[in-house]
Amino acid sequence: MKISKAMLIDPASNHWFGAVAVSVSVVVFAYSFRYGQVSILLYYAMWLPLILIDYRTVLGNYLKFSWIVAFGLFACLSVFWSDAPGATARASVQYASHIVCALIAARLIASRTLLVGLISGTSVVLLLSFAFGNFVYDPLDGSYSFSGLFTSKNQLGFFASLGVYAAFAYAFMFSTDRIAKAAALLAALFCLYGLFASQSATALIALSVTLLAVIGLGATLLLSPGTRKAFFAFGLVLAAVLAVAAFGLGAVDLVLALFGKDSTLTGRTYLWAEGWRAAQDSPVVGLGYQAYWVQGFSEAERLWHEFYITARSGFHFHNTYIEALVELGYVGCVLIGFIILRTLSGLLRHVVTDRSGAEALMLAGLAILLVIRSFFEIDVMHPYAIGSFLLYYSAGRLAGWRRVPARQPRPVPASIAWRHPA
Repeated sequence: MKISKAMLIDPASNHWFGAVAVSVSVVVFAYSFRYGQVSILLYYAMWLPLILIDYRTVLGNYLKFSWIVAFGLFACLSVFWSDAPGATARASVQYASHIVCALIAARLIASRTLLVGLISGTSVVLLLSFAFGNFVYDPLDGSYSFSGLFTSKNQLGFFASLGVYAAFAYAFMFSTDRIAKAAALLAALFCLYGLFASQSATALIALSVTLLAVIGLGATLLLSPGTRKAFFAFGLVLAAVLAVAAFGLGAVDLVLALFGKDSTLTGRTYLWAEGWRAAQDSPVVGLGYQAYWVQGFSEAERLWHEFYITARSGFHFHNTYIEALVELGYVGCVLIGFIILRTLSGLLRHVVTDRSGAEALMLAGLAILLVIRSFFEIDVMHPYAIGSFLLYYSAGRLAGWRRVPARQPRPVPASIAWRHPA
């Protein structure tokens, strides 16, 4: 049986391959800590061999997208001043190769295909967690919560929230087939059940705000471009005012109380203070990528002990920007912040100008979700993580749009259709 190149690298023809590749990647991201190197090799096998088919189409010219890869390259350079050069060298190479895989996906996988892979992948993740998972005890608040096969309920909640969002986006932004829409909504209900089972306040709040933002943005598309821009500006001002009022009037404490948490976010504010203090040891370039949480280092051992982390691994400062400050200093914090901000602002600009249709709206929702979570988690800082994969995928799609003139009089060939989505 001969498989054509188009079935693998043409976004208009590789729907089934792309959906399987994304789905497998999602499962690997979820459980690579359990299944180790074999699962990581499976993830690489989904993407890197495509380079051998047509490297120009698969890779493109990354020099024009330097803002996307800048943080990954700086993480690799940090091996020269790292407090743990061995750990930094290994982790930074993994992160850089992870970025390459995500950018390959951005060039080859259409957004509709991505959503199908996310829905099926998160559904498999939740099925495995419900079938073989268990409850874990949190010594900080004295509660039991369902974490599935994960070591943290927040990770289970994150995958469940992504499943809900992907199903929502597919059903209401892309799908016109009733059967496909019904299947997506059933998957959304299943993932929603997983979200509530995890009792993850971070995941539930981030998803709720994201869905409200996407619905609001979608409603503005019914308006004329000029009116849309005015409403969008008004919405940003209103969101800022509500955020200030929520913190000032204690609404945040009220919401947290509904989940049995207090304003310390179960120790996170203490972790943020410790991270800020640790960042002062090397404020400009940091201690080195993933060079803080290393066994044998006194400060890491102290925090593991204080937070009852007996495995002495898999812990962080629960804030993307503080984690970046500690590991890569102000330079690294600015670089990762710039990628996140430019991706979000660029996608929102496409939504407001209505130049990229439903795809821009869907990716903007993903970016909003990641931005909200970035203040409480480090989803985009690690290799083999669904958060970083989606961030670089979104950035790659955005960069692809920017390479094509806004007005394109000629039909776009199917082989480069990813650059100019309908």
